Amino acid sequence: MIRIAQFSDLHYSEKNLAEADRCFDFAVDEAIRRGAEVAVISGDSTDHALDVHSPAVERLARQVRRLADHCPVLMLQGTFSHEPPGTLAIFRLLGGRYGVHVADRIGQVALRQDRTWVGSQGWRFGGAQDQLPEGARVLFTCVPTVNKAAVAASVGAADAGVALGQELAALLAGFAASNQAAREVLVPTVGVSHGTVTGCITEHGVPMAGFDHEFTSGALFAAQAQAFMLGHIHRHQHWEQDGRIVAYPGSIGRFHHGEQGDKGFLLWDVGPTVTGFELVPTPARRTVDLVFDGKPDLARIEAAMAQERLQDAWVRVRWTVADEERHEVDREAIKRALAG
Repeated sequence: MIRIAQFSDLHYSEKNLAEADRCFDFAVDEAIRRGAEVAVISGDSTDHALDVHSPAVERLARQVRRLADHCPVLMLQGTFSHEPPGTLAIFRLLGGRYGVHVADRIGQVALRQDRTWVGSQGWRFGGAQDQLPEGARVLFTCVPTVNKAAVAASVGAADAGVALGQELAALLAGFAASNQAAREVLVPTVGVSHGTVTGCITEHGVPMAGFDHEFTSGALFAAQAQAFMLGHIHRHQHWEQDGRIVAYPGSIGRFHHGEQGDKGFLLWDVGPTVTGFELVPTPARRTVDLVFDGKPDLARIEAAMAQERLQDAWVRVRWTVADEERHEVDREAIKRALAG
């Protein structure tokens, strides 16, 4: 059994810095306190391309270094618009007590008993010249974000989504043999990827239907990994089958108004044939909507403030009035009421 802390969708940027760093700082402290033996960041560590001298890069590097001084770290390539290719390369150079493995290509990587990483030469272990390394403690199957544009160039834009899902399903099934072989020698198996599972629920409660998403839960289970750790969707959710679990931790913080559910990270305990996890909530900011059918009621806003229901929350006031009455809404009075 090995304890793994999974963080995802940190979205470090100047805009998100206060929320991301407060929540990730708490999560790193908790992971260390609870004895995590490996840390996994399953994509979208950054929100967009960042300059190396930006405060967000410095703060993210500082947190990853804290993790690397405690345990080995695996960082997965996320969405290209958030994490342009090459963004994560610098984290290989942090020089912590343990190594940071950057998974920016499809492949497998083993964490050995001496806490060092060794990656497969090809897309998986199991070939004649690429066996599972001796002393492997846990085997990770890594499927970073796949470039849909490359698929579209081959099959056309209209069919790219469906074709990508089919190719990824075949790829995941191809990992089954090496994962089963690892299980037979009592090595825990873990999948790590970044994308959308058909039927998952977004942070705003919207089901992701359609045929153009990267994964189905069935395709992920076909990889035969005991635990499959996902990133990209900001709401925590999971699926179970025959004792195996696929799960999103959700984003580390609340970056958009009205996101539902707790924010946090997952603390996994993974063995060769059993797995379990716990969602550890982070101190994400609260968001509150005050909705009025007509002009906003200042007395109601002040009462909510007096009851401390709105203290330390991000508040959005919404109202519906006839167009000719819009000038009668005193926005400055609403701001004063919310200021307490």
